[in-house]
Amino acid sequence: MNKNERLVFTAVLFIIAALTSIDIYNDYFEGMATWHIWIEAIVAIIALIGIFYLVRSYFRLQQNLEKEQLNSREHRKEARKWRKVSKTYLEGLSVEIDKQLEHWSLTQAEKDVAFLLLKGLSIKEISNIRNTSEKTVRTQTSAIYSKSGLSGRSELSAFFLEDLLPPNC
Repeated sequence: MNKNERLVFTAVLFIIAALTSIDIYNDYFEGMATWHIWIEAIVAIIALIGIFYLVRSYFRLQQNLEKEQLNSREHRKEARKWRKVSKTYLEGLSVEIDKQLEHWSLTQAEKDVAFLLLKGLSIKEISNIRNTSEKTVRTQTSAIYSKSGLSGRSELSAFFLEDLLPPNC
């Protein structure tokens, strides 16, 4: 339920409670049956309980939103800090990967595809990014694996990334 819906439901319940209360007041002085007044009182109480729960849930949602926004800010701050610290290492890793791809005598297009493979993109995603056909990308990946002596994407990734992970993994 969005904020506007919650506001409308709260207003409707408030109107029901208010009108029922006025009716109870009038019925009491007109000498209506007690059971009739009690039924209307129960309706008014139920409406007030509904208002209470709507308002309470609104404030809980607000608190949760504030917590999530704080967590999100903290995560973004952490990510910026990690990027800043790791930037030198990542740039160095990119240079070293590029040197290895040069050593394997890959063309520039094959190197571009290799980097996209290492990023985890699919053949279809790579073809979309490079504005080529999937068949072309498959041909380039075959050339990469052939020139490198590796059997596929997982070996390509492992070749460059295996030593970055803890040995127990």
